[in-house]
Amino acid sequence: MRAVMEIGEFIKYLEDVKRYSPNTLLAYKKDLLQFVEFCNSIELIDDWKLVTPKMVRRWEVVLMTGSNGDKGVSPKSVRRKLSALSTLFLYMMRNGLVDDNPVKAVVQPQIPKRLPVFVDSDSMDRLLDGELVSDSGDFSLLRDRLVILTAYTTGMRRAELVSLKCEDVDNASSTIKVSGKGDRQRIVPMTRELHSLMEEYLARRSEIVVGKHDSLFITDKGTPVYDKFIYRLVVRYLGEVTTAAKRSPHVLRHSFATSLLNNGACIEAIRKLLGHSDLSATQVYTHTSMEGLKRIYNQAHPRSVGVEDEP
Repeated sequence: MRAVMEIGEFIKYLEDVKRYSPNTLLAYKKDLLQFVEFCNSIELIDDWKLVTPKMVRRWEVVLMTGSNGDKGVSPKSVRRKLSALSTLFLYMMRNGLVDDNPVKAVVQPQIPKRLPVFVDSDSMDRLLDGELVSDSGDFSLLRDRLVILTAYTTGMRRAELVSLKCEDVDNASSTIKVSGKGDRQRIVPMTRELHSLMEEYLARRSEIVVGKHDSLFITDKGTPVYDKFIYRLVVRYLGEVTTAAKRSPHVLRHSFATSLLNNGACIEAIRKLLGHSDLSATQVYTHTSMEGLKRIYNQAHPRSVGVEDEP
């Protein structure tokens, strides 16, 4: 089918030119093939030029309400799917394959505001100074501590932790080079604690690594870590200090940003450390900080009867 071929060419463009991450490419391909199936089976068309805003809107409704007994997807997922479709149409317009982008006329669902889930600094101290401390010389525990400490003190994403190479660590300047989304690179500093632990880990890593690879974090068998390995590691240790349902590497990223903001860091500096391209993505942490200030105010001020949000 020509539509499937064009999706393949588009995905190749995003990979080679736009440098999208493998996870994003996989999600875009799945979303677009889902729309093609909808057009073929429901709208009975197989030509991109025949797609109208009303068809896109009907697909949006099907996504949100579900079909064939399936549960509808979240507004956030719907917006991602529409974004993928819109990006495809813009690509085809530039290549003269279609005349217009039907997605631009479709109103997208609103995403409910949710404050980031984070672990407070006292809980992180208990984890890093208790559960993850051992004098036994256990390499696995040393690596686990380094993963948690790196995520918590640098704010790296899971994919960034997985892709780290030994050459990205500059012990001389106490910095780490991070390759983020869109192949954008940033330099993040290491704390003294992280710097010291990194040196110890690198010395031990050279004794265990298997094969010729430069991945910084390795499994017990000396092979490069992978997404699920990092995810399971973080979930296991966060379970020791928090009862929150959401426990993931991204929670450590949220904890990093929230701790910085609560201790006086400016929002622009936090944006750069997180690798956000837009300040709006970072400003969500100001809401988290304000919630904390309200709790302190309500507990501490003698005349306080509860500070509410402004209407």
